[in-house]
Amino acid sequence: MFSSPDVARMKQELARLIAIDTQNPPGREAPAAQYLHELLASEGFDVLEQEYKPGRVNVVARLENGPGPVFAFNTHMDVVPAGDGWSSDPFALAERDGRLYGRGACDCKGPLAAMLEAMRMLAGDRTAWSGTLLGVFAADEEIASEGARFYAAGHPRIDAAVIGEPTSNAVFSAHKGSLRPIVRVSGVSAHSGTPHLGENAIYRAGELLGLVAEHHDKVVRHRSHPLVGAASLTVTRINGGHADNVLPGACDLLFDRRMVPGEDEEAVKRGIEELLVAARERFGLRAEVVDYKATTGGATETASDSSIVQASLAASRANGVTKPGPFGFQGACDLVHFTGVGAQGTVIGPGDLAVAHKPDEFVPVDEFVTASLIYRDVARAMLRN
Repeated sequence: MFSSPDVARMKQELARLIAIDTQNPPGREAPAAQYLHELLASEGFDVLEQEYKPGRVNVVARLENGPGPVFAFNTHMDVVPAGDGWSSDPFALAERDGRLYGRGACDCKGPLAAMLEAMRMLAGDRTAWSGTLLGVFAADEEIASEGARFYAAGHPRIDAAVIGEPTSNAVFSAHKGSLRPIVRVSGVSAHSGTPHLGENAIYRAGELLGLVAEHHDKVVRHRSHPLVGAASLTVTRINGGHADNVLPGACDLLFDRRMVPGEDEEAVKRGIEELLVAARERFGLRAEVVDYKATTGGATETASDSSIVQASLAASRANGVTKPGPFGFQGACDLVHFTGVGAQGTVIGPGDLAVAHKPDEFVPVDEFVTASLIYRDVARAMLRN
């Protein structure tokens, strides 16, 4: 029976996970998936590896324990590139002053290791719950959520889910979504020595930039949600011209549109098209959406009075979190793909989002261990006999 977490084992498994290089791009989650497969199979779970692209693999572990609902733990195996500026090797777990350092320590291999321990505790004492326990550990959350999208496309039956992301073990029940259209502004190429014979697409793009800022200020930011705050529209990349002595005939802008729960993605797309129509009418400017960059996905929320939110709040509070929430993410995560198949869900995990994606990323040891207890307790509450 596993009635309490084995801290030494949790640290050992986190160290092993951090040592497996899953920087995304390119991801290469297959070795991590194989490691998880071995661990979970040894605890009695039926384990499936879903390879949706070469080297890009989800792990789905299943334990049936009588009749009842289906509850899932989910987080991701990929991490952002390590980058420079580390005080120690980013792929070798280092413990200093009550913190565990390494790339992925809080985003999201710390939550993953805590979920593994919770699944062990639940498998070790099956008298306290009834139903089906899943562990869905996905590839590619950091770029486009391809792994979670692939899993969800199979229309799995899931009643409730907890998504692992760094929240300092508080409960998040909503998150923003993102849409990134590539907008091409057209001009007319000419020799740079005779610019009057052409139309400079970069100059025309500058006119559109002012309209984008105006639209954000007057329209988009007034669409708000009580947990995640305001929607937004901004430009994060610009690319124009192909030679030093040629007037640019095209200039591409990358829009970043953050959506709040309740906004419809198709309606947002129509709004961007209408903005480009307004640019044509006001400035005679020719612009069109030529593509959409992949993102994690849309916005979502789970009602505060739902059973999963209430169970998550109770477990977080009972395990010492003084401000359990519920709160909302400014960014996005894979929760939207689980709510998309009908699950209620929350986001909980050890570590602070403020240190994710940075050098010397860390997870506090106490939060890391406590997360396994919170995960266990939420699952038990949702899988009551």
